[in-house]
Amino acid sequence: MPEQNNDQNSTESHENSSQGAIMDFSFPKKEKLTNKKVFDALFTEGKSIREFPVQLIYLKTATSNEVPIKVAVVAPKKKFKTAVQRNHIKRLLREAYRLNKPLIFNNIEGNFAFIFLYLGKKTPGFNEVDLTMKKLLELFLNKEFHEKID
Repeated sequence: MPEQNNDQNSTESHENSSQGAIMDFSFPKKEKLTNKKVFDALFTEGKSIREFPVQLIYLKTATSNEVPIKVAVVAPKKKFKTAVQRNHIKRLLREAYRLNKPLIFNNIEGNFAFIFLYLGKKTPGFNEVDLTMKKLLELFLNKEFHEKID
């Protein structure tokens, strides 16, 4: 009997993993923005959307990558003196992006580079960052893709 339960559990976990492939909530290394030239170009040429306490700076890139969006997160050293605070904020931003990226991955055309810049003066909670991330991604979609349709 216990062997049958193990078989059932293994098929259930396999079914769950196959469903996870439809909605990919991962944030692999290939999606991280590491190119210094693109990073600098974002700050000089990038367009910006603000939804306090997070700012999205984005730029359409001409490179043909295997992923449509490369992302970086920034927490300012001037406002958050300790690395522990900065790392916590960056972790929250990455997690909020990871959970909400299916909103944009299915609705964009072309390649983009994103920087999520934290603007607040105090350490946020996850719910605040998550709601802000959803609003920012929706504003990005409206600004970039719905203007062209109308």
